[in-house]
Amino acid sequence: MKKIILFIVLGAVLITSCETEKEKLQREQKETELKAEKAVRIEEEKQEKVIYDQYINNSLPTGATPYAYCFGVNYACSDYGCSQITVKTPYNSDVLVTIKKNDKVFRHAYIKAGSSFTFEFPNGEYQAFFYYGKGWNPNKVMKALECGPLKGGFVADEQFSKDSPQQLENTILSYELILQENGNFSTKPSNLNEAF
Repeated sequence: MKKIILFIVLGAVLITSCETEKEKLQREQKETELKAEKAVRIEEEKQEKVIYDQYINNSLPTGATPYAYCFGVNYACSDYGCSQITVKTPYNSDVLVTIKKNDKVFRHAYIKAGSSFTFEFPNGEYQAFFYYGKGWNPNKVMKALECGPLKGGFVADEQFSKDSPQQLENTILSYELILQENGNFSTKPSNLNEAF
C-alpha cells in the first residue's frame, strides 16, 4: 500500500516538472498580467473612495440647473395657457428632475432632500424623470451629448425612475416622491439614457 501512494506522489511530481519552458513562460506571463490587473483595480477603488469622500456631503441648492449649458434654465411661463409640475423630494435623497417634451429635455432642476420645486411651461405633453442620489460630484461625466459631455452626478445611492407622459392643459401636476403604502402614484424604473 505504501508503494502505491509513493508512486502516485512521485508521478504527480514528475507531471508538474514536465512543464515546458514555453508553458512556464506563458504561466508566468499570465500571473504577471493578473497581478497588474489587480493593482489597477486596487488603484481605481482608491480613487473612487477619494472622490466619494470628497463629494458625499456635497449638495446643490434647490432649483439649481447644473446642466444649463445643455438644457437651458427654468423660465417662468408667460404664454397664454400655462401648466406646472411640482415635485416634492423624499427626506433621504436629493433628486435631479428632468422634464422632457418630444423626447428632449425641456426643463431640469436639482431638488434637495425634503424640499419642493415648481416647474412652469406652456401647455402640452410632458414626461417627468427622476434621478435620485446622494453626494453631488460636479465633475462626474454622465453621458456624451451634442452640447458636449453632461457633467454632474451623484456618488452614492443612484436610482432612476419616471412617470408616463402627461398631457397638461392649464394644470398643476404634483409629485410627492415619498415611499408610502397605498399611495396614488408609482414611478416606473428608468435609466440614464432615458432621463437625459
